[in-house]
Amino acid sequence: MNQQIRNSRQTSQGMQPSLDPEGLYDLRYAAFLATVSHLRVRLHRYCARMTGSVLDGEDIMQEALFEAYRKIERLDDAQALRPWLFRIAHNRCIDFIRSRRARQRAEAGYAGDEVVLPVEPAGPGAGRAIERLVVHLPPKERACVLLKDVFDHSLEEIADLVGSTSGGVKSALNRGRAKLAALPAQPVAAPAHDPELARLLGRYVELFNKRDWDGVRALTSADARLRVSDCYNGLLSGSPYFVEYERSELPWRMRPGSIEGEIVLVVDRLHGEVWRPAYLVRIHAAGGLIDRIADYYACPWILDMVSEDAE
Repeated sequence: MNQQIRNSRQTSQGMQPSLDPEGLYDLRYAAFLATVSHLRVRLHRYCARMTGSVLDGEDIMQEALFEAYRKIERLDDAQALRPWLFRIAHNRCIDFIRSRRARQRAEAGYAGDEVVLPVEPAGPGAGRAIERLVVHLPPKERACVLLKDVFDHSLEEIADLVGSTSGGVKSALNRGRAKLAALPAQPVAAPAHDPELARLLGRYVELFNKRDWDGVRALTSADARLRVSDCYNGLLSGSPYFVEYERSELPWRMRPGSIEGEIVLVVDRLHGEVWRPAYLVRIHAAGGLIDRIADYYACPWILDMVSEDAE
């Protein structure tokens, strides 16, 4: 693994990648993604629980990975790869939370810095329940509880990651655990219903399954953006997106679905005689046209997490 990191660093020397990848990802970035593949499930889980969305978590993780790729020459010790990636992802999560004002909403529900008695972790087997509830905590407490009680980081590692001290982490843990213990049972959110989007996506699915690519394109704006995990980020019009689906040798079908209250598209693959969900596609529309598509074909951990949460 150390040799892989060194090779990845060497191949990136002399290049100045843009702030975000544009177009098809080059072989150097693909090589970097291969070196960090063993960390991606945990990174995604952290980002998903910090943001409260498995899809937002994946988007943020992809942004964090490209940022790490741009800065790989700054990593002197390959052994520090895991905490370094977590720190980048954490900072991206905090920026995301602040941008949607989730911090203000979360903190408004609690007294600010009240003194609370120490609370012990909930114990083995409680990690999954904690993961679902931490979204109700302010960002620092959310991060500390996740990193300690779910990911088993040391106090020192957490302090370095969140920019605090071991004492500050202990205090945040106590506050966060106390708030989680006091939370009422959380009802399951019903999927949001957007009739206009539902109709648009229904038509998109119908045309997609017919392989009517001209009809599908007619539903998208001229400047629609496409992100395909581990592969492409740029204008839909400049991508081989529909060609790749046309050429696919594996039987597939697309259907509408919902996840965490959001309308999404599900791509099923045929296993023998049984259709099984393979991955998700996220669609955003404005003015009656699709302007953004995110295809998560290379992210099986998303459906794994959704399945676990449904149990």
